[in-house]
Amino acid sequence: MTILVTGATGRVGRHVVEQLVSRKASVRVLTRDASKATFPIDVEVVQGEILDLDSLRNAFKGVRTLFLLNAVTGDEFAQAIIALNVAREAGVERVVYLSVFDADRAVNVPHFAVKSGAERMLKAMDFSATILRPSYFIDNEVMIKDVVLNHGVYPIPIGSKGIAMVDARDIAEVAAMELIRRDQAPGKLPIETINLVGPDTLTGESVAAIWSEVLGRPIVYGGDDPSGFEQTMATFMPKWTAYEMRLMAERYVSDGMIPDKGDVERLVELLGRPLRTYRETAATLAKAI
Repeated sequence: MTILVTGATGRVGRHVVEQLVSRKASVRVLTRDASKATFPIDVEVVQGEILDLDSLRNAFKGVRTLFLLNAVTGDEFAQAIIALNVAREAGVERVVYLSVFDADRAVNVPHFAVKSGAERMLKAMDFSATILRPSYFIDNEVMIKDVVLNHGVYPIPIGSKGIAMVDARDIAEVAAMELIRRDQAPGKLPIETINLVGPDTLTGESVAAIWSEVLGRPIVYGGDDPSGFEQTMATFMPKWTAYEMRLMAERYVSDGMIPDKGDVERLVELLGRPLRTYRETAATLAKAI
C-alpha cells in the first residue's frame, strides 16, 4: 500500500522519501508547491497542504500509512490534529509521528507542548503508531556556522547538562524502517515510542572544543544566557519564533537532552551501524570555508 509523507521537502522529510524509495516502497508526498518538489519519478506528488481539507482528503486516498511531520509554525497544533482526524476519517490508522525529545516535560516550549498534545491524541484514539522523539538536530548547526567560522564563538546556549544531538539522516532512516514495518504488518501493532539521539552527549564547552579541533584555532562557548541568542535569531526569523528558540535553549540549560539508558545501543542495533557524530558535521561545514 501507499505511504503518505508530509513535510517531504524539509530537513528530515526529504531523507525519509529517499529511504522509502530505496526500500521500494510506494510513496506519495503532500507539498504546497509541486513545481519545487524534486523527487524520484516514481514518487507521487499531491499539491496542497494540511489545512486545505480538499487536498488533504485527496492525498489520503489509497493510503494505509502516514508519516506526519509538522513544521514549527503558529498553527502547528491545528495541522497535527486535523491531519490525524482526516487520517482516521480516511481509514488510516498506521502512523509514524515525528515528535520531540521530552515532549511531555517541556510544557512551556510551544512546539514541545504541541507535539505532546498530538502524542496524547494518537494514544487516546488508539492509532497504530510509532512516536519518534528526536533530540536537537545536528543539521541545525548550518544556521550558526557563520558565527562560529567568522567570530570564533559557538552561540547556542546549550548549557552543561548535555544534549545528545542527532543527525537528520539517522532520524529519517529509523522513520522509514518504522513506516515500512507498520505498513507491511498483517495487523494492528501497539504504540511504541523511540528516542532518537546521537552517540555523544554534548555540552556548550565540548561543542566549542570540537570546533576548535576541526578548525585548528580557538572557538569559545558563548555562555548560557539566552538573551543574545534570541536577538540573533530574530534577525532572520519571526520574533515569536526567536522567542520560542530562546525558551527551548533555556530547557537545554536547565535539563539538557540526556538519553535514557539503552537509547544509543537500541538505535545502533536497529540501524546496524554507528550513529553519525557531531564532529562529522562540523568537519563538513568547516570544509565549506
